[in-house]
Amino acid sequence: MAKARPRRPQIGPGLRRIIRDAAARLPELAHVRASQILVVAGEARRASRATIRPMGGDGPARPEIWFRGRRILYVITLRPHFFRNSTPEARITTLLHELYHISSRFDGTLHRGRRHAILKGARFGRRLRPLVRRYLAAIPDELLAVVSHDGEVLARQWLEKPPRTAARGGLVRRRYDEAQLFLGPVTMVTRRR
Repeated sequence: MAKARPRRPQIGPGLRRIIRDAAARLPELAHVRASQILVVAGEARRASRATIRPMGGDGPARPEIWFRGRRILYVITLRPHFFRNSTPEARITTLLHELYHISSRFDGTLHRGRRHAILKGARFGRRLRPLVRRYLAAIPDELLAVVSHDGEVLARQWLEKPPRTAARGGLVRRRYDEAQLFLGPVTMVTRRR
């Protein structure tokens, strides 16, 4: 008789709870609203662990993304380095790193003073490190368990990825929602410190 495959947990709801908890515990992230951030698993991009994409603000017309009836203002894409051969602490650091880029207005733009172009090299790390230390000292065990999982999880992924811009009147879709997403397996390989 074939052995039953273990149930694969969805990682998205747990990551949303971590984002909500970090915003409640860290004054520097108090403006962050987890309900308007979409977290997806994505393709490799060099050695990047994650990226954040603002979906609002001035500039070129961006497609709208809606999830569960809410307009999404930021998309965090977790890359293979986040999932593979990482520690729970490194995963928390990655999430906080991306959240730190969000504008204090939480308007779908990035914070002008918290970009890598402004805080070059080690300066960004020096600003982020105290937040990470404080949060790792306070994070509840059940939330740390979300990023400590070892094995397959289900993560939202794009079936059709929104372009950077969507010109009005063009043939490009202007609105994206659950129909352009799917839950797919991702393997987490967790190292212990």
